[in-house]
Amino acid sequence: MAKAAKKAAPKKTVKKAAPKKAAPKKAVKKAAPKKAAPKKAAKKAAPKKAVKKAAPKKKAAKAKTKRKPNAAFMAPLTVSEKLAAVIGSKPVPRTEVIRGIWKYIKKNNLQDAKNRRMINADAKLKPVFGKDQVSMFEMAKILNKHLS
Repeated sequence: MAKAAKKAAPKKTVKKAAPKKAAPKKAVKKAAPKKAAPKKAAKKAAPKKAVKKAAPKKKAAKAKTKRKPNAAFMAPLTVSEKLAAVIGSKPVPRTEVIRGIWKYIKKNNLQDAKNRRMINADAKLKPVFGKDQVSMFEMAKILNKHLS
């Protein structure tokens, strides 16, 4: 009978193993964030409605504030003699100089037929550009030298 008593004692220690019961509780805690995920999706849906409401306010703000031109672009600049032969000798803002050059280019059909980015210089433009053909992006840089 003593042997039976010894066997019974180890069984009691096996039953006392409580950490196994604690493990399922951790699994329950992991399940809780899964439930929170749908709530996040619901929260994302709510700001979309708020964004739709905010959009008309921005349009109203744009209507109230009128855009003002930069004074530096509107300041009249004196034109060199070479450039004056093309656009005139009056002091004009930088924007009007570019506009006048493009007007002259279009009027005289000076854009290259194959590559429209290139401007072919005629007798009046050659002294301004300094070469036979200029890129439209390079043109503003070159014209800057003729303004003061």
